[in-house]
Amino acid sequence: MEQKLVVFQNKKIRRVMHNEEWWFSVVDVIEALTDSLKPRDYWYAMKIRVKSEDEVELSTICRQLKLESAGYWQNKSQPLIL
Repeated sequence: MEQKLVVFQNKKIRRVMHNEEWWFSVVDVIEALTDSLKPRDYWYAMKIRVKSEDEVELSTICRQLKLESAGYWQNKSQPLIL
């Protein structure tokens, strides 16, 4: 899979080409848009809030694909969005 970084407001956002579409790291996008110091915690809290308020499971609309981090492959898949 082809992987590339993009920069948005001086924040690096990981992305990967999957089925001829670019998929972006949810956690990286959250960090870039919110300036959160703990974007994983923000994502976790947001999933809980949306599920309780709107009865929508955000995790089901995000794909899990492996992304490169700090020059090596992560063992854990990362949630991605189109």
